[in-house]
Amino acid sequence: MSTVKHVLGISGGKDSAALAIYMKDKYPSLDVTYYFTDTGKELDETYQLIERLESYLGKPIAKLESEDARKSGQDPFDYYYKVFRGYLPSQQARWCTERMKIQPFEAFVGDHPTLSYVGIRGDEDREGYLSRKPNIQAIFPFRRLLWSADVTRLVMDNTKIEHVAELYASEVNSQALDVVVQTLRRPIEQIANDRMGNARRMSEKIDRLLEYGTAAFNHVVFRFLKDTGLPMSHAEDYALLDNEDVLTKSDIVRLLEDSGVGMPGYYDEKEFTVGEQKGTYARSRSGCYFCFFQQRIEWVWLYEQHPDLFAKAMKYENEDEGFTWAQGESLKDLIHPRRIEQIKAEALAKSKGKSSNRLLSILEETDERECLTCFL
Repeated sequence: MSTVKHVLGISGGKDSAALAIYMKDKYPSLDVTYYFTDTGKELDETYQLIERLESYLGKPIAKLESEDARKSGQDPFDYYYKVFRGYLPSQQARWCTERMKIQPFEAFVGDHPTLSYVGIRGDEDREGYLSRKPNIQAIFPFRRLLWSADVTRLVMDNTKIEHVAELYASEVNSQALDVVVQTLRRPIEQIANDRMGNARRMSEKIDRLLEYGTAAFNHVVFRFLKDTGLPMSHAEDYALLDNEDVLTKSDIVRLLEDSGVGMPGYYDEKEFTVGEQKGTYARSRSGCYFCFFQQRIEWVWLYEQHPDLFAKAMKYENEDEGFTWAQGESLKDLIHPRRIEQIKAEALAKSKGKSSNRLLSILEETDERECLTCFL
């Protein structure tokens, strides 16, 4: 029996929710533990999504928070806000992600060999958060490439070419094997000043190998990992090796709707007007209601749709110290009627010429990828 633990984090966003549904429906034999790192400052719509998911999954979603915050009796954010003496988290100092997301998750896992399932879609070009702990290995079921970058770097290392070629010999026919071996033997140049170039060449090499069978590539990687200390080396078999699904945004929406869980409520578009023009806005992300990664139009959405939460967010700001949620602008200034009209006009202008005039699509294209731990 496998000694590997399977975990899946629910952020409150659509992708992680859809992944939980996908794993339950397609791989019911896997004993997946679902968890949610609660900051205490989430939108009500997020907590509602968690409840609907628990009902669909038929099992509880573990609520994680740091031990220090729990002992204090305070919300995790309020506890660390005091620890950092009123210094608000920002893009330059993201203590919120480290203290309220990463540390509770890694403490929850401990030292057990663990596969962590991540809901990055097949139409996205990003990797997501990779744990610094060697006993935690990320898996991406929605992508063509199931494995994380740290794993593919090991497999594609120039010194391992012949070993990987030997593993391929039992996975593809002789004709395909000749081409696969030729592809493998094209070394990836190690140029210190050309890291992006190396990454691009690595990606092209893997794409070429995947053309000769996604399942074959997965089986080779699985067998390769047997000789490493990574979590997958502890698994006797793995159900996802033959998975060739590639899920995009439309698939995610369909999964949520067909399951009855539905999209998180904060995605629902609300109409606004600027002069005689009409537009719509919504929130594009999960995470704290005062997340500093929000665009200005999302702050306006919060002010108009959740005025009580906006008022609470304002109380955390300290203009005298320069601590504001939106860089270079206080929330008090942001909600001046003329400023709101300007922000809405800019959002309308931004929506023109896009493939979809839905503001949600635009926000997702620009910002949702910024914080890869909170917003999956």
